[in-house]
Amino acid sequence: MPLLLNIDTATENASVCLSQNGDLLAFAESTEQKNHASFVQIAIEQIAVKAKITLSQIDAIAVTNGPGSYTGLRVGLSSAKGLCYALQKPLILLNTLEVIATKIKASSSPLEESGFLVCPMIDARRMEVFMALYDKHLNIIIEPAALILSEESFKDELANNVIFFGGNGSNKLEEILHQPNAKFIDVSYSATDMIGLSEQAFAIGQFANLAYSEPYYLKEFYVPPPKNNYK
Repeated sequence: MPLLLNIDTATENASVCLSQNGDLLAFAESTEQKNHASFVQIAIEQIAVKAKITLSQIDAIAVTNGPGSYTGLRVGLSSAKGLCYALQKPLILLNTLEVIATKIKASSSPLEESGFLVCPMIDARRMEVFMALYDKHLNIIIEPAALILSEESFKDELANNVIFFGGNGSNKLEEILHQPNAKFIDVSYSATDMIGLSEQAFAIGQFANLAYSEPYYLKEFYVPPPKNNYK
């Protein structure tokens, strides 16, 4: 089985891990969002030493490519691309929401209901979130989208389905949505939750084009015009 480096800097925490044959070999994490850039390269070197491998032994590098923090996504992808180029290794891009969905499913109580759905959410400020909706097999039901939450959110889906909501944006929905089919799970994901998905991608040769890969922002990055102080 492949030896994979997994990198996640998409949200408030950053983490990296090495995995092989589904097993975690080494892991490092930072909870300081503003220090993602300074954390990644040092952490990769540290876990390589811990796992007693050289980076040239890695078979591929996987990174959460979005949605998420604009700065965080750029840090993660640029680090992954730089290593892939230097080591001549393939790049695997993973959707952050699918990674979180994997953690929600693993953390939820087993259900037999045919309507068991999973909805990961990433805080996009104010009452907006990045979200997607999956069935219990993690097949996509609603494609990733930016959504402004309200009391009517997921009304149709919740009428006939139990939905597990999780991720750092789900607490905003929990405050306004009071529906018995809505279940909220406090989960915190990391690069370790990428392992299964990155190994699946490697097995089928699902590699990204190194030259043309860009962060999956989901919505355009807006930079307000500078204020004119000389009116």
